[in-house]
Amino acid sequence: VARIKPGAMITDENEAVKRTVEMIKNKRVKTINGNYISINPQSVCVHGDSEKALLFVEKIRAGFEEQGIEICPIKDIIG
Repeated sequence: VARIKPGAMITDENEAVKRTVEMIKNKRVKTINGNYISINPQSVCVHGDSEKALLFVEKIRAGFEEQGIEICPIKDIIG
């Protein structure tokens, strides 16, 4: 979804963390119109162009640890 469209970006950090955990644990993502599509995520990419990017990554990590989701270096995935 283009960033200029309403609802394209999730600005609530807690909602974004919730959706990221959902993506990893249940292998699905919620679309802009509320439907779910299946995916097989191997990594999470966070855009660093917001002033809260580091805080967001810290919250994602905490959410993963809380849910027992393994965190590893990208080299372990693609190497």
